Amino acid sequence: MSCLGRFAVRLMPADNQKHAERAAVTQTANPSHFIGCDVGKSSIVVFDSRDGRTRTIPNHPDDLAGLAERLDDTCLAICEATGGHEAALLSALIHIGRAVHRADARKVKAFIRSFGTLGKTDAIDARALARYGQERHAQLIRWQAPDHERDRLQALVLTRRDFVDQRIACKNRLSAPGAEAVRRYLERQLACLETEIANIEADTQALVSAHQGLHAATRTVSSQIGIGFLTAVSLLALMPELGTLNRRQAAALAGLAPHPRQSGATDAYRRTKGGRPEVKKVLFMAALTAAKRDPKMRAFYERLIANGKKPIVAITAVMRKLVIICNAMLRPTAAAA
Repeated sequence: MSCLGRFAVRLMPADNQKHAERAAVTQTANPSHFIGCDVGKSSIVVFDSRDGRTRTIPNHPDDLAGLAERLDDTCLAICEATGGHEAALLSALIHIGRAVHRADARKVKAFIRSFGTLGKTDAIDARALARYGQERHAQLIRWQAPDHERDRLQALVLTRRDFVDQRIACKNRLSAPGAEAVRRYLERQLACLETEIANIEADTQALVSAHQGLHAATRTVSSQIGIGFLTAVSLLALMPELGTLNRRQAAALAGLAPHPRQSGATDAYRRTKGGRPEVKKVLFMAALTAAKRDPKMRAFYERLIANGKKPIVAITAVMRKLVIICNAMLRPTAAAA
């Protein structure tokens, strides 16, 4: 164990190709009943729209496998992302070939509030999840088992990000007034963090080099000026959907889509919101570099500034353009060309 102690990362377990193919078949079916699953650390409250019954089962692989076996291929299960506690449920459903959607908790909460529901219990949430699936199943993306190597890459990227944040905090404390009393402790912690970050970067390089698909995707993304190796692998880990989206979806998923704020005669300043904030952090430094070193990006940035845009707005536009370009480069048709 390192000087930083045990660092746990929760990831979705990967399934084999046979089960992934079965899941792909079930996701295209038109479901006739819906299973709402309110996931907790130790138990899951399940509501079945077919019989209107609510029951609680342990959040344990064996019990969840039994639940999946009792379901048929006409159902759609809906759960929320719950800090990784939903992993065993997703794995059990995919393993048996049942369709499941992992819902955005914010959307589900807004859906519940739209009915004027003020109460909050696990049973209420499970019923609401089933109704959410029943009303919106045609637009809900079915969850797919992630690639094992992508999971490993995501674990490395997220852990490195946490260690970098700790390194910044440690350096700030070292430079703060009154740090002399604890300087030796902070310096040892900083040295440990530097070592672990270097180890993670070496492991990331080895993983990408050993995986043909990741290696090719990293090389493709890093061909864009402003995007280096670490930025490329971070994008691939944090946005595994790259290459399967249209330009608007890519911008929205990265949290870089400007949303209108218009009402009556008022047309307020558009702001970016939502999406994945960690992707925006990765793209910010890349956009600064691209705006300086890439002739096309620099011309784009300077044109926006000349038109009266604020520098941060112009940089955000460069970030949006970068993620759209990366998405386009990773499309199968682009890769084949």
